[in-house]
Amino acid sequence: MDEAISQPQQVPLRTEQDWSARLFPNNEWILLIVIAVECLLFAFTGNNFATTGNAFEITRLSVEIGLLALIMTPIIITGGIDLSVGSMMGLSAVVMGALWRDAGLSMPVAIVIRLAVGLLGGALNAAMITKLKAPPLIVTLGTFSLFRGIAEGLTRGIENYSGFSPSFLFLGQGYVGGVVPTQLFIFVPAILFFWWWLHRTAFGRSYYAIGFSQEGSRYAGIKVRRRLNFMYCLSGLLASLAAVIYVAHLGQAKSDAGTGYELTAIAAVVLGGASIFGGRGTVLGTILGLLAIVVLQNGLRISGQPTELAGILTGVLLVITILIDRLSRIGVSRITVSEEEFEVKNWQIGVLSGVIIVAAVIVAASNWMLVRSIKEQGGGATSATQRQNAVTPAGKKNVIAMMPKAKGDPYFISCRKGAEEAAKELGAELLWDGPTDLDPAKQNEVVEAWITRGVDAIAVSVENKEGISTVLRKARAKGIKVITWDADSEKDARDFLINQATPQGIGETLTDEAARIMGGKGEFAIITASLSAANQNEWIKFIKQRLAEKYPEMKLVATQPSDGDRDKAFAETQNVLKVYPNVKLIMGIAAPAVPGVAEAVKQSGRTDVKVTGLSLPNMCKPYVKEGIIDSFVLWNTGDLGYLTVYAANALSNRSFKSGDTMIKAGRLNEIEVVGDEVRLGKPFIFNKGNIDNFDF
Repeated sequence: MDEAISQPQQVPLRTEQDWSARLFPNNEWILLIVIAVECLLFAFTGNNFATTGNAFEITRLSVEIGLLALIMTPIIITGGIDLSVGSMMGLSAVVMGALWRDAGLSMPVAIVIRLAVGLLGGALNAAMITKLKAPPLIVTLGTFSLFRGIAEGLTRGIENYSGFSPSFLFLGQGYVGGVVPTQLFIFVPAILFFWWWLHRTAFGRSYYAIGFSQEGSRYAGIKVRRRLNFMYCLSGLLASLAAVIYVAHLGQAKSDAGTGYELTAIAAVVLGGASIFGGRGTVLGTILGLLAIVVLQNGLRISGQPTELAGILTGVLLVITILIDRLSRIGVSRITVSEEEFEVKNWQIGVLSGVIIVAAVIVAASNWMLVRSIKEQGGGATSATQRQNAVTPAGKKNVIAMMPKAKGDPYFISCRKGAEEAAKELGAELLWDGPTDLDPAKQNEVVEAWITRGVDAIAVSVENKEGISTVLRKARAKGIKVITWDADSEKDARDFLINQATPQGIGETLTDEAARIMGGKGEFAIITASLSAANQNEWIKFIKQRLAEKYPEMKLVATQPSDGDRDKAFAETQNVLKVYPNVKLIMGIAAPAVPGVAEAVKQSGRTDVKVTGLSLPNMCKPYVKEGIIDSFVLWNTGDLGYLTVYAANALSNRSFKSGDTMIKAGRLNEIEVVGDEVRLGKPFIFNKGNIDNFDF
């Protein structure tokens, strides 16, 4: 009697489980809901999000990380990890660039050798993991540093290979039929291959057995070592292939290629339902996890929201997924799927759905919160509602997209205050976005989103002129006005440069101040932002030129990077003081570098060493009053941001054009235009006598 009653209850449950297990074995359909919610949200909040062009743009932005995520899927299924794939991209990029430009090899030959380098790197990981029995985490963490270190050593961190042929660049920048990105003809076959390999071949399915138990797999006759060797070699090969597309996409090969890509790839795989403990994961889940991340990033940019939210929301989903995965496996057999486990996964669905709803609310409120925080900092900002209701005298509200090199740099924060002030006066909508650190690739991604959105003008403070010029040319071809500010791109990639002062004027002023402090002779060192920063390198060029022409008894003994970070400037200064004990002065030429240098000199007790450079008054004021910083050079950063927005708006309204010799800029009155440069004015020297007159 009991059996007769229980039997009908079990059959429908098993049928439902079989159906869901066949199509979505790891509840991948949850990600379909996530992606649908994202698309609906951004279709209403973003301009041109729900277009065919943007859909293809999303897939194009997925390719490099997608290739890494595909190979990361079987690696994580086996319970392993590969943290070296991003660094391998950087090494492969510079190897190809050097072989093509310096060795004179043809591009196809350079690509083949580059792929071989990736294969060798993967083989190194495989050998240490399978033969030495070292944990994959430790091995790939070591090669993560090794590969990146070799790349930086080969290029000294400053070499940038560019000038590639149009046929090669078409691989990363071209569109077949004017619509379909070229990279998809590599990415789509790669997806199909991995799906077939992992889910339709005995060789691929054996990785699941390895993930459950390596020892058990060996007893079952699976050649575990051979399969792991193949997988990690393929990982190095795919990383090199991703580097080929990356270089073709950005138009440059540099040692920092692929920085952070390994973490995004891992996030996509884990979001897709793969277990970090091994034994579970699908190609479908990986692709859906990847799309969830990329759609989120793209949508936030097109909606004018701060892109930091993408990292926050991705992190929230990732952490919750891992925690729930762990909880769902406590007390549950890895082999037997019970009804209790199925109920836990239903709870998992509820929690994730709640997270998505919260995420949508955060995205919708973020712009208001961001603008309010800026206003509280006293920057002359205006609310989002005010900007929406404001109109220009002509009745048209221009959308001006403005990008700093790094959003967190105090120098650019002070520039933003002036930009917000100008936008409020003009009734323009200001989109302020960019990377949180010095990252040329992120600058390109943000500009691509602005092109899709169809802004009226784009203003960029350029980190790498070769890397960003291609996408700026694309913006101009779409009819968008392009200007650069603070640091320039290639001249044919923009309409005007908003120049705070000429590079020659800055370089000569810095050198003259150093000579005054040092008495015209002795050793000094420079702490710059990054060794590839275009504007700082221009200043250094004129500093060296001025030394040769006017101060032959002064010697520049070292130029060290701080990456725009005060703490790193502090550490680099300590090293300079130890290696070059005879230095009389250290010059910081990035805003956070100068106070970092001053603190290091102060703690060293070296009263014979003085500090100068280029920075902000409020950052340097205590050290100026203590006599550690003798003087420093700058301009009014708020005025620079203010002038940039005025020029961008005038270009959009066509009230400012090539050939004009002056431009009206609100409270700045008329500003001189020389050729294709709008010049704010000469550098200003700050010292103990005048620094209390400034507050920025």
